[in-house]
Amino acid sequence: MRIESRERDGVTILDLQGKLMGGSDAEAFKVAIHKLLDKGRKRVIVNLHGVDWINSTGVGILISGYTTMRRSGGDIRLLHVSDKIRSILYVTKLNTIFMCFESEDEAVASFADD
Repeated sequence: MRIESRERDGVTILDLQGKLMGGSDAEAFKVAIHKLLDKGRKRVIVNLHGVDWINSTGVGILISGYTTMRRSGGDIRLLHVSDKIRSILYVTKLNTIFMCFESEDEAVASFADD
């Protein structure tokens, strides 16, 4: 998995590419989240458009990032959630925790209320 970071209107967008399955992916995502927190960046969108596979460990990676960010006073929103990932979030009831967006504009604007 590759992670690219960019900024838009005070929000950090992490563009993920490839498979989200654990192992080195978990460490890379954890490092990315901690680097953002070290820089005071607490409004994060995880763009899943480039993720072509996710397993239960991958879902755990997202939960871990979310928990870390929330404990530090921040938040993570999900962007471009595929039907498969949306189904996993629904079955695990994580759809009640993660805010999901189909439009980057809407995802970025959702932080304006915070």
